[in-house]
Amino acid sequence: MEKEYKGRIRFAVVGSGWRALYYVRIAKALPEIFELTAMVCRKPEKALKLSEEYGIRTTCSAEECMDTRPDFVAVAVTKAAIADVSAEWMERGFPVLSETPAFRTADQEKRLRELVSLGGKHTTAEQYTKYPTVSALLKVLDTGIIGERDYCMVSFAHEYHGASLIRAFLGLKPDVSYTADSRTFEFPTAETLSRYEKFTDGRISLKKRTLAILSFENGKAALYDFDGEQYRSPIRSSMIKIQGRRGEFTGDSFSCLDDRNEPKEESLVIKSRLVQRDTENPNFRRIREITEITFRGRKVYSPPFGLCGLSEDETAMARVLYETGLYAKGYGENPCPIEEAAADVCMGYAIAGE
Repeated sequence: MEKEYKGRIRFAVVGSGWRALYYVRIAKALPEIFELTAMVCRKPEKALKLSEEYGIRTTCSAEECMDTRPDFVAVAVTKAAIADVSAEWMERGFPVLSETPAFRTADQEKRLRELVSLGGKHTTAEQYTKYPTVSALLKVLDTGIIGERDYCMVSFAHEYHGASLIRAFLGLKPDVSYTADSRTFEFPTAETLSRYEKFTDGRISLKKRTLAILSFENGKAALYDFDGEQYRSPIRSSMIKIQGRRGEFTGDSFSCLDDRNEPKEESLVIKSRLVQRDTENPNFRRIREITEITFRGRKVYSPPFGLCGLSEDETAMARVLYETGLYAKGYGENPCPIEEAAADVCMGYAIAGE
């Protein structure tokens, strides 16, 4: 039985880019739960800018960050550097939450595994199964409503994130064997929204869409279908389809057989609210916060931290942060052990055809 922890989760962030700022927004939204002790930036001018803009402690010194005594360190640097920077902080004696992908090379994976074998604590910020809508879906699927799941189509997140969803939907262990047939296409697409700005001039550019068929040794299969525009573009939607032996899930609805083997249709009932934010970034100016999800009149999702103005992605990341804090302090299990992260990385490479 896990011990109960009642204090705040204290963490530091190494990095100051797009993903690192998610951690800042979460800490600001939930100050009674999280404390951001420091953010480590590479350049003094960036440190000063973020300190003034967000009212947080920033530094360019690892030693100054260490002096704040965080429970763990979240590493959100470039993909090429994530593994090495994570290893450096583990060698300094800190539990580490690394952004995805946890590593890019076999040597980086080996170094992380060695540090874990020596008692270091490492976890990965794989958040997609913790999305309110996805976690609610998994909870219903685990009741057996559509029976054993044999096939899924995931058009929701890229490469290693898509891999984590496929494995969750099909109940696949990290060591499952599979083959992958992948192809990438380029299609002219209207640009609508980047990470930082909105486009209304109708500009067209080529966007990559990857299709991959994954065939697993246990007879299950998955279709991965994704275009990076789906993360932000209002004209590129996402979709999940899961087929089991007694039914399927598509969109937000289940088509399945009841106890008398009669067909029926039931849906997840998703309630949300729109939250306006004071920001120039069009991605965060107006977000949807999930307030409740029910199925058959029973709650299958309630906001884990109450209503706090966080998007689905931010809510999922807040769960990752909290679970990492419990793990770091000895109050909970590792939310994403390196075996799970490695399985996602490897499948992500297979999906990308690498």
